[in-house]
Amino acid sequence: MNPNKALWEKGDFTRVAVSMRESGEALVGGLGITAGLRVLDLGCGDGTTAVPAAVLGADVLGVDIASNLVAAGNARVQALALANCRFQEGDASDLHEIADDSFDLVISIFGAMFAPKPFDVAKEVVRVTRAGGRIIMGNWIPNDPTLVAQILKISSSYSPPPPEGFVSPMTWGVEANVIERFGGAGVPAEKISFERDTYTFNFPGAPSELLAAFKTYYGPTMNAFDAATANGREVNLQADLDALFTSQNASALPDVTSIPATFLRVTVAV
Repeated sequence: MNPNKALWEKGDFTRVAVSMRESGEALVGGLGITAGLRVLDLGCGDGTTAVPAAVLGADVLGVDIASNLVAAGNARVQALALANCRFQEGDASDLHEIADDSFDLVISIFGAMFAPKPFDVAKEVVRVTRAGGRIIMGNWIPNDPTLVAQILKISSSYSPPPPEGFVSPMTWGVEANVIERFGGAGVPAEKISFERDTYTFNFPGAPSELLAAFKTYYGPTMNAFDAATANGREVNLQADLDALFTSQNASALPDVTSIPATFLRVTVAV
């Protein structure tokens, strides 16, 4: 199996995505989406940004490599009676099932950054976006002190080294890399803009309970615990992540967790 597919079909990311819904809605609400806009959500999960876009009237296609997340997304839109949104399996680095110039807006929030072959990702995203359209990416930033970058940094320190040729998804959080990748797809640097933005994880429980969701359902954290357990270091990894989640929690309530995480927001004019 494609290792990226295996990673995201491991566990059940929908259990973590629940904590991301509010920020997903807020982000989409600021994109100027109007009825009939053709939107592709790439690496969509079960629809944290796809569903709000459809609620605003866009015609939305969500594409994700994980079959379980595609099924969950389709179940969500069916339950919400959103006939203008559907989900299908696909790989961000090879969107061969999608025609050129198909979308007015392509969104990928912490999605396409995890696909291998980043130059292919950039080319495919540009190819399926019509001239005059937009691409919006949200990418975690390497060595950023906030939650997700630190989860991934800590997890990697307990995991075996990646295979030869592996390109870290965190490289999408470096502006020069983004410019180079979209430049390879024919987009000049002056059509690419950046800003630091915040995504907040809101969870109805203590930080330890949110960590438990990551440990049980989030593929990268699950893999890190598998590796740490094999090396007799599970207690150390648990302690490091406990300290991280507790220190990052901005909520004053004992049974509510609210953790802001900084990301690089990329806007590409095609």
